[in-house]
Amino acid sequence: MIFRLLGPLTVGDPPVPAAGGPRVRALLALLLLDAGRIVPAGRLVDGLYGDEPPAGAANALQSQVSRLRRALPGGVTVEHSAAGYRLAGVAPDDVDALRFERLAREGARAGAAGDAVRAEGLLREALGLWRGPALADVREAPYAEGQAARLDALRLDALEEWAAARLAAGGDPVPLVRELAEAATAHPLRERLRALQIRALAGAGRQAEALAVYEEVRGALAEELGADPSAELAAAHLAVLRGDEGGHRPAAAARPPVPLTDFVGRERERERLGALIVAARLVTLVGPGGAGKTRLALELVQREEPGTLEAVFVDLGAVGPGEVAGACARALGVRDAGPDALLRALAGRPVLLVVDNCEHVVAEAALLVRELLAGSGGLRVLATSREALGITGESLLPLGALAPDAAQELFLRRGAAARPGFAEAVGGPDSAPDARARVREVCAALDGLPLALELAAARLRTLTLDELADRLGERLGDRLGDRLGDRFRVLSRGDRTAPERHRTLAAVVEWSWELLGEEERTAAARFSVFRGGATAGAAAEVWGTDRSDAEDLLASLAEKSLLEAGFDTGAVRYRMLETVRAYAAGRLPADDPAHAAHTAHFLALARAADAELRGPDQLDRLARLDAEDANLRAALRRAGPADGLRLVAALTGYWWLRGRRGQVSGLVAELLERVDTADQVAGEVPDGLGEEYALCVLTAGASAGERPERLDRARRLLTEQAEPLRQPFTAFLWATAVGPEDRLPVPADAWSRALGLAGQGHLALAHGDRDTATDTAQRALSEALTAFRALGDRWGTATALEGLAVLSPDPFPLLAEALGLFESLGVAEDIVDLLGRRAALHEAAGAAGAALADRARAAETARRAGLPEPC
Repeated sequence: MIFRLLGPLTVGDPPVPAAGGPRVRALLALLLLDAGRIVPAGRLVDGLYGDEPPAGAANALQSQVSRLRRALPGGVTVEHSAAGYRLAGVAPDDVDALRFERLAREGARAGAAGDAVRAEGLLREALGLWRGPALADVREAPYAEGQAARLDALRLDALEEWAAARLAAGGDPVPLVRELAEAATAHPLRERLRALQIRALAGAGRQAEALAVYEEVRGALAEELGADPSAELAAAHLAVLRGDEGGHRPAAAARPPVPLTDFVGRERERERLGALIVAARLVTLVGPGGAGKTRLALELVQREEPGTLEAVFVDLGAVGPGEVAGACARALGVRDAGPDALLRALAGRPVLLVVDNCEHVVAEAALLVRELLAGSGGLRVLATSREALGITGESLLPLGALAPDAAQELFLRRGAAARPGFAEAVGGPDSAPDARARVREVCAALDGLPLALELAAARLRTLTLDELADRLGERLGDRLGDRLGDRFRVLSRGDRTAPERHRTLAAVVEWSWELLGEEERTAAARFSVFRGGATAGAAAEVWGTDRSDAEDLLASLAEKSLLEAGFDTGAVRYRMLETVRAYAAGRLPADDPAHAAHTAHFLALARAADAELRGPDQLDRLARLDAEDANLRAALRRAGPADGLRLVAALTGYWWLRGRRGQVSGLVAELLERVDTADQVAGEVPDGLGEEYALCVLTAGASAGERPERLDRARRLLTEQAEPLRQPFTAFLWATAVGPEDRLPVPADAWSRALGLAGQGHLALAHGDRDTATDTAQRALSEALTAFRALGDRWGTATALEGLAVLSPDPFPLLAEALGLFESLGVAEDIVDLLGRRAALHEAAGAAGAALADRARAAETARRAGLPEPC
């Protein structure tokens, strides 16, 4: 969240005016000026009310703080402590005034250290944050005038530092002339400013004007102050007389190529890259093949983001070992590839050296880049590679998949170039929803990888969109049923003028694969059994290796862009792009033990988590299972009949609490088919897993309804088994699906007893006599509520609250609490149902507006969850 004080007070991006009245906005600005720090209440009172605050100013401040809390955006609030007030959720760099001060300080330090290029970039970024007078719309507050004057003075200092750095770096002086002239009008006797103005005019070839400025300042100083020009002003005048100002920038020997297509989808990364090039001398774009690293680097150069830097382009794609220095020498236009010759060629030239495709000669490229950076203060390097150069001071900008909207835009644009009218037919306002859905399907299948999308769009010359989507989603017939698709065959016709490694999708991945060592290739192939990523612990267990060895291999694969690393549920999680996973899976033998180990690992995880789903750790365990949802489904696809039945039983509670029963019914029905096939040989459900079979039938839902013999078989297995029920949800689901007349005995654990009480209460409400049902339901539901609260179970608590709301003269507080609990669980069906009930109660009470709001909210929740729209 961005807060802007250098101009009108605005919040967010795009900026919107801050909410609240004048004093609330003044309080916000005062707290923002100390973002991240506690501001004493006395200082806030003085700042808002001046030296003579009114009686009760402390209470008035508390009132203003309350108003401000209501006006702040989500994630930001005002915290109070004995020491004062603090704006929480806002870092100093989120406030433009504080960011300006930091950049100005760093720029001044860089200039003092002789790094004029870095100083110029930092100061230019700092000055670019100003949009008008500081604190423009809170100037009535007593504190504002002093703070605005302080910021204005810092702005003038930064302007001078920027001008000095730009001139020292050999930058174009023309833009300085106008900036300095405007400042000189407001500060005609500021001598450093006027000296810089003289130097800028002379550097722009306007020596006569420069001399006139000097005479103007000299006369004004004598008349108004009785003083002579300073040494700096006199030196600038003498330099003009001697003709020392001016100079030129040498031409680049190898200009970067100009892209033939428009730039799509990396605008945020381009802005970030521009800022990094200003702040750091070495920036490396890292990412998998086809992510668009070269394209982003060229876009930065074409837009002249580095400002005064001369861009020189070095393509290492076709360069072998021992040839890196020679490639750099050719790009710089020198014959000698020795380091001394390269440094002489760079001397006095502020250069941005773009070193492209470093991954296959990364060690050699790193050594040369380090030597050149150490010997040339005006040099900056932008490298692209599938792994970092590994040099101290290197700043990395990882590139991965495009965001879904950007991926779709890129595909539509390239598709329109391949087939005229395609964009209008598919992406226009009158296009069919199913066509747009197929575009989303193609983009998701290709991970939003730019090169893959461009290759796919090119195939639209000979394939329809439906044919392309179907080909990319075809089953390969592997026993997982993973929809890897025929992507490598479909995307095999690229730009014939492109480097060979970028002409087909297979070549893109193979280029990276061939750079791996044998141990890394084995690890990458075995990682393909995971879906949705994995932690180092999971990888170590599935691979059957030591945890530290697994961590080293995963880190190595991530550094080489075969994996992506991120944080999830408090641990580092590694993920493989589906395109890379498809390639890696093709290199994993069908009998590799990683397949069975994956199933065993996630069966154990599901069982351990299920045991803690009905207590105070419910949300934590649900989050853990959410993180592994794709892996759990893959394990279920892979599992044999016995392990599949056990896995469904362990996941039933999770699916119910998260409202995912409909999403997995087809997958469970597939398991039942495998069980039935196995039964034709064995003649019985494996290993006495009758209860697990019944849970599969109940979870399959409509699919089971098409096979009534399965329900009959489940009833027989449940009634014939000797031991008590093992899974607490079995009796509940059976009663829900079959009816209350065919109830099973409830297990003896506390959660099952509470659920049994809740079931009694709901049944009494639904089927009992009205005169006697109320007492029975009230007693059973109240006991259930007490038990569920003691257990810390949110779903059970909400279920009991729903029933008690029916009996309460004031149901709305109970329904609100139940709704909050269901929302914390993310169970969309229950949320939609409860909102519908509350809407009906609002209508009965004559609150039409509240009823309309609940129905709209229910419809939106159903739409997002893919549920039928509620009546």
